[in-house]
Amino acid sequence: MYALVINNEIVKVFSNPEPFELNGNKYSSQIFTLWSKEEKNAIGIYEIETDSTNLKDESYYNNTNEIFEFKKGKAIRKWGNATPKQLEDVNATDEDGEPVIRDGKQIVIKGLKSQKISIVKQQAGGLLQSSDWYITRKSETGKEVPANIETFRTAVRAKSNEMEAMINACQTVDELKSLFEYSGETNPTRPIGEFPKQEVI
Repeated sequence: MYALVINNEIVKVFSNPEPFELNGNKYSSQIFTLWSKEEKNAIGIYEIETDSTNLKDESYYNNTNEIFEFKKGKAIRKWGNATPKQLEDVNATDEDGEPVIRDGKQIVIKGLKSQKISIVKQQAGGLLQSSDWYITRKSETGKEVPANIETFRTAVRAKSNEMEAMINACQTVDELKSLFEYSGETNPTRPIGEFPKQEVI
């Protein structure tokens, strides 16, 4: 990514090499790869350096648009301060601040906690699905569910409840984010833990 700088101001950003005209001169896209840094700088073409200091995980934060600036002989791409996404559920309102009602019910905008809990529930449901037929068989025929299956299903539900409690206990977006971050090189773990695995017999 390059910038065209005129009078210490970035006037054009090149996401990819392309031909351009400057001061009546036409330049081929090849100058971006064939010319030296000094040659490009001499006509006002600078390779853009990226400062990701303020760029945060878009799963948890709303980042600003890119900001391009030229300082101390360098073209810089950066971002403004990111803002945390909504942690809790909020009632939807219109531009006048009135509640948004659909089919007689208040529309609720789900916050990060609800979104994460929904994922946990889906994961738990997926793990239980393969053994649901044991439960159906028992209700239809009375045949007992194998002990290892009952143990596994109980463990999945317990872990799901534990994960949901940890998510609900978070007071900030950073706390929530940290629950899902892995650490450790040989055997990475995360604070929220993992669902149990079913034993293969």
